[in-house]
Amino acid sequence: MLVTGVSRRVGIGHAIACCAADHGASVVAHHYRPHDAAQPWGADDLEAVMASIRTHLVGSAHLIDIPADLAAPGEPARVVEQAAAAAGHLDALVCNQAMSSPDGPLSEMTEAVLDAHWAVDARASILLAQAFAAQEGFVPPAVPDAGRRRGAIVFLTSGQGLGPLPGEIAYAAAKAAIAGVTLTISDELIDAGITVNTVNPGPVDTGYVTDADRETTAVMFPQGRWGEPDDAARLITWLLTDEARWITGQVISSEGGFARWRH
Repeated sequence: MLVTGVSRRVGIGHAIACCAADHGASVVAHHYRPHDAAQPWGADDLEAVMASIRTHLVGSAHLIDIPADLAAPGEPARVVEQAAAAAGHLDALVCNQAMSSPDGPLSEMTEAVLDAHWAVDARASILLAQAFAAQEGFVPPAVPDAGRRRGAIVFLTSGQGLGPLPGEIAYAAAKAAIAGVTLTISDELIDAGITVNTVNPGPVDTGYVTDADRETTAVMFPQGRWGEPDDAARLITWLLTDEARWITGQVISSEGGFARWRH
């Protein structure tokens, strides 16, 4: 399987890679460290990130990592092709990459910021899915073959359809596009035996949440805590398994009861 955006041990991508490895999968982990280095939280030690994932590998499963700027022309296809060549064949794709900043409110929005978020948060996911589906070997679900190969794609969106994301016009627009195109892509790929779903993980503490944030939002979390990367990873990994073979075209919110109306 290929997971994009695996660059921080406190991130959702790392949690997905670890959870999938726990299930016996070989993992191809994409990362782009320069993005994290430009953020307030900074970049993690990539060797430590990969070492952590390796502790979850089972049996002969293996880990491969691929650095790439998915906004660059041709890079989504190259990453999938390199991953497939290294792994032999990709059965699953998780598009977890995301651009965090720069962003801003409508009054400050620019063409460059809108285009940058579109390239990473939406365009790259669509092109990754295109390259993934172009692999040979998937068998249509109507073919009566118990040993047939199926594929699974999971996109990640945000809660932009459930409540406002103040100051994140570009991010909200690009993530809304992914949620909006899920059903159309799933309809195109189901005849090839590939399911396509999108997950909104809700508010997840990936290292940026402050004590002040927790105090301000405490009443909004009925389970007494923010989401953790593993909460999202469990759902996403399950959607990749044969247990979820009947689920496609869905946008699923996994928010632990997060109540935006409680202030």
